[in-house]
Amino acid sequence: MRMHWWPLALFVATCIGIDVFIYKQLARRGHRIWARVHAAASIVLMMALVLMVGLVKQPQGGNGAFLGVMWLLWAFFTGYVPKFIGMLFYPLSRRLAVGVGLAVAAVMIWGAAVTPRCIDVNEVTIESERLPQSFDGLRIVHFSDAHLGTYGSDTTIVSRFVDRINALDADVVCFTGDLVSRTSDEAVPHHAVLARLKARQGIYAVLGNHDYDDYVPGITQEQKLADHKALCQLEQSADWQLLNDEHRFIVRGTDSIAIIGTENYGDPPFPIYGSFSRAYPTLRDDLFKICLQHNPYAWRATVLRETNIDLMLAGHTHAMQFMLSCGRWRWSPAVWRYKEWGGLYSEGRQFLYVNIGMGMVGVPMRIGATPEITVITLKHKNQ
Repeated sequence: MRMHWWPLALFVATCIGIDVFIYKQLARRGHRIWARVHAAASIVLMMALVLMVGLVKQPQGGNGAFLGVMWLLWAFFTGYVPKFIGMLFYPLSRRLAVGVGLAVAAVMIWGAAVTPRCIDVNEVTIESERLPQSFDGLRIVHFSDAHLGTYGSDTTIVSRFVDRINALDADVVCFTGDLVSRTSDEAVPHHAVLARLKARQGIYAVLGNHDYDDYVPGITQEQKLADHKALCQLEQSADWQLLNDEHRFIVRGTDSIAIIGTENYGDPPFPIYGSFSRAYPTLRDDLFKICLQHNPYAWRATVLRETNIDLMLAGHTHAMQFMLSCGRWRWSPAVWRYKEWGGLYSEGRQFLYVNIGMGMVGVPMRIGATPEITVITLKHKNQ
């Protein structure tokens, strides 16, 4: 991971400035014990930041070090974000600033301790004139971005997720990438659980940007390729059909539809590994086509422009692990980068569904962005 030192230095200077201000305010009002407690806590958080920066550089830290970095990030931001936001209200009222800061801290603690253990099952119906009548009612269960390193060797959450999927009576299960965050070792403790997934007509998967060992510094190309191969073999041994620029056909009677899987099609700075034409050479034929692709960027970059793919399933955005919602209205800062960041989108007769994912990267916290399982029911639309 590349560190940008000037923004980091400015950020640290701002944190120290807020700490000094709060310390002086507490001391001036006679709260010297609380001032010392705050100063001690701030020193610990700064040490956590230094330790996190040091651990990020270690290529052989293993998943334990990776988890440690994630939780150090959470501790640091949970200590400072409430203070940042609270300070915005300080000119209005000191008590209001403290109340807002405590509320923000509570939301962040909830987002780390509770929300990642919840599951949202979202039901979507898609109608198409191109869908053969024999496939009317096909149930696709879609999930994405497991990031198994999030959970270490604890299989509890992953097992609950698998059980919930199995209870949804799927014809097809689709996974759209980022099984791990760095290396294949993260998936090993969860292999038996993943192998329990069931679907009448197959489990199909593609790779995400985190599944190529691009986030592990200091490894050789040979080590990278070997670990990538190990991850592919692990998914296949769980009876998942991993589609690396490949396709399969699902047949009902005399009709068939295509399941196309492309390797990650990254927007900058992510590399492009996938090729739609390699995955399915006749991209404008008359067959109803479902495409699995990790990054929704590919929908506008290629799918709408060069194909008549009927439905693309994607993930990747996580809704930036922060989402506000009220009824059907939803908002996430992910909209600043991706026009299609979560939910169902359509243009003409083509559809895209972006699943906001299961696991976490960076800070191990989801605020409002509850882990998602999507049930998509395909319906034949009469002309």
